[in-house]
Amino acid sequence: MLAAMSKSGWRITDQRKTLAHIFSSNEGYLSPKDVYDEMSRIYPSVSFETVYRNLRMLSEMGVLEQFYFMDGGLKFKGSCIDHHHHHLICVNCEKTLTFEYCPMEQQLKLPGDYRILNHRFEVYGICETCQLTEQANRA
Repeated sequence: MLAAMSKSGWRITDQRKTLAHIFSSNEGYLSPKDVYDEMSRIYPSVSFETVYRNLRMLSEMGVLEQFYFMDGGLKFKGSCIDHHHHHLICVNCEKTLTFEYCPMEQQLKLPGDYRILNHRFEVYGICETCQLTEQANRA
């Protein structure tokens, strides 16, 4: 993340190092508020707007991925930039499984003369563990 910031001409400040550390030390999804809460413990004067702006810019840069959870809103996670894949995401526990199959590799009949530059594909559902827990709770 720091290399991408530097390559894009960003100054590598202590706050940005902390932001990179937050994502490198966390495997899960973080809401802007989660990141703000972490940052404000170390930097009490940091604003939510500054944190959010940095998250959006890092997402546009490709080092963070954005996901929208129906109940949890917008969340971010470090990008898996080493290869192309897609995600199965549990809406209960947010456990994520990757799959290599890409639906975009199939011949799509898109409207108009549309040239695709990039895409994302996430499937939201309930993982096997959460399904078993739900069944046990009903019994």
